[in-house]
Amino acid sequence: MLRSLYHWLGGMGIIVLGVGLLTLINPTGSLTLFKAESTGVTLEKLTPKIKDTALRLWGIYALLTLADTILLWVGGMSPFDAINHAFSTISTGGFSTKNASLGYWADNYYILWVTTLFMFVSGINFIAHLKALYGDFKGYRSEEVVWYAVIFLLLSVALSLTHILRGHDSWLHSLTHSFFTISSIITTTGFASTDYGQWSSLAIAIIFVPMFIGANAGSTAGGIKVVRYVVLFKNLGAQLKQILHPNAIVGIYIDGKRIGSKVLGSVSGFFFIYMLTTLLCSFYLLAKGFDFLTAFSAAIAVIGNIGPGFAHVGPADNFTIFSDFDKIVLSLFMIIGRLEFYTFIILFSKEFWKKF
Repeated sequence: MLRSLYHWLGGMGIIVLGVGLLTLINPTGSLTLFKAESTGVTLEKLTPKIKDTALRLWGIYALLTLADTILLWVGGMSPFDAINHAFSTISTGGFSTKNASLGYWADNYYILWVTTLFMFVSGINFIAHLKALYGDFKGYRSEEVVWYAVIFLLLSVALSLTHILRGHDSWLHSLTHSFFTISSIITTTGFASTDYGQWSSLAIAIIFVPMFIGANAGSTAGGIKVVRYVVLFKNLGAQLKQILHPNAIVGIYIDGKRIGSKVLGSVSGFFFIYMLTTLLCSFYLLAKGFDFLTAFSAAIAVIGNIGPGFAHVGPADNFTIFSDFDKIVLSLFMIIGRLEFYTFIILFSKEFWKKF
């Protein structure tokens, strides 16, 4: 219960939770941290005071957790298992009370579909949930949420078809576990309902894709986030238009708002740091003698806070194969990935602490 509570608190973000306290000490400093922890392209507040927005987000967070707990309990989980898995699901933390994770309930499709739904919902920007609470559903129609849903459906259907073509399981079984797996990976929850590492090479390749994407900015998920890919691809399109029409003034817009050069620079910088850090972690593990699939997937898993990878760190295995020193190194990479890089840099910046 303590472990589940820890990652439930970490899901929404200890830094966001502390915004109210930081505001009392240093309004400018708290705004800097809120921008970094909110993980979006731009900071969006629904109330004049950041601490009020943060507290309301925690309210939505708690309501979703309660709803998930009740539905899992109704579906056959004990109250203890239900609340622990609700904590894990809404925070996209992925810890289970069972060694087999959700595979313990592999034949209970109700529990798997409820968990799939709440993982997906937890991967949506919580600002959109907060707007919906006040009757504004435009947040769910934002470009990032739409692309998140499209990517999730496409990958889930592709994985389902790949699994069905093997012909070993029923359609319902294949759909259930495929949708569950993609939801778990794209939201970086890390639950496993089956050992997908034993699926076909094509299936593994499909599962690799969401590991590099992540869910929405402003959600409890880790990873690069969909909105950053939207910005990068739109910037690529703008560059191609600029080449074809040198005299044209080409702007980049997200949900009707023009994206400035500072945001483009920030997104590009984040993507570069993320990939560089993944390579550094991979090379470290390769240097320690681990095979490529184990090293590469472990690096993506720890930096994206996904949990399981492939090979020796697959869903049926864990990280006990690493030495104590390796675990310290990987823990550092997990912390850096969870704090979204910029927050980590800010926390170790003299300029930030001088403000106090």
